[in-house]
Amino acid sequence: MQQALIIIDVQNDYFPQGNMELNQAEQTLQQVLTLRDHFRQQQLPIFYILHTNLDPAATFFRPNTQGEALHPQLLPLQSVQEKIVPKNYPNSFFKTDLQQQLAHHNIKQLIICGMMSHMCVDSTTRCAAELGYQPILIDDACTTRDLTFKNNIIPANQVHNSFMAALARFAQIQSTQEFISTHQQ
Repeated sequence: MQQALIIIDVQNDYFPQGNMELNQAEQTLQQVLTLRDHFRQQQLPIFYILHTNLDPAATFFRPNTQGEALHPQLLPLQSVQEKIVPKNYPNSFFKTDLQQQLAHHNIKQLIICGMMSHMCVDSTTRCAAELGYQPILIDDACTTRDLTFKNNIIPANQVHNSFMAALARFAQIQSTQEFISTHQQ
């Protein structure tokens, strides 16, 4: 089954000194890089999703800022196998050409990772399942941040784990090493 890696919003604003620092962003990046290297070795397509926030009041991912850029360790190769897909909404399929690019490569299954677990990863994973892509979500290659609800702080690890538990209905959930060990060509 032809697979592609979807790397969602691994952008500078989510790292230390960024405008929306996430929990364990650096550790998450290392898992994303491991997946990316695996897909490069297998010569399988990689799609880098790049979010730009067009809201004039946006505090992060503002157009043409350093924070909007992909993390420098993640820059794609100049290759037909690696593409940047710009988006402006949480769902990586909504008002983008992602689905057309996947069809062009005859992709049947998506391996999903990135940032944030509770927002863009969630939206994209659910849509991927609804579109029939049989997603595999790599839990240790995703992260999020603390959230507040009714004056209660919900720690990032609880937010992440809750969303992974809910997304198990829409995707297989695996760690980076589980995925790589079971998907060698």
